[in-house]
Amino acid sequence: MPSTTSRHQNAVIMQHLIDIQRADGLSELSDANLISWAECALAEQEMACELSLRLVDDAEMSALNRDYRGRDYPTNVLSFPADLPESIQAELSHRLLGDVVICTAVLQREANEQGKSLHDHAAHLVVHGCLHLLGLDHQDELQAQCMEAREIALLARLGIADPYLNREDEVAS
Repeated sequence: MPSTTSRHQNAVIMQHLIDIQRADGLSELSDANLISWAECALAEQEMACELSLRLVDDAEMSALNRDYRGRDYPTNVLSFPADLPESIQAELSHRLLGDVVICTAVLQREANEQGKSLHDHAAHLVVHGCLHLLGLDHQDELQAQCMEAREIALLARLGIADPYLNREDEVAS
């Protein structure tokens, strides 16, 4: 069922349409939280946006990851940007962003392994996925630094600590 949220921006009410789809059975993440995390990532958009946020199990995520990325295992989050011609997008009242798919089994495993709360890690994955829909990426070091800085700032607005602190892949200089 589509969820509509409102917020004031420059005295104009902005409507973002966020469709929550659950195919995983995880009830610990409320629609209200999922929507607020997506809204945070979309906060600076000048046009109302529309996206779907789908929570899935390992099997569905494995199939998506295999079919679209050639990797036959479940991953934590995938983003599928909408690919509409500008002429069609210009006729829409909302900017159609696409879909963010989160595998809740991977989310839970990673949160446990990293010593993070399910809530905080889920917020990070929602923000991360939404930023991909907005065109941010991490294919090279500069892109990764820019995207991580944006994630850290957005999560701080939500009262969530830097998710990249204490990561194992950091090398002391």
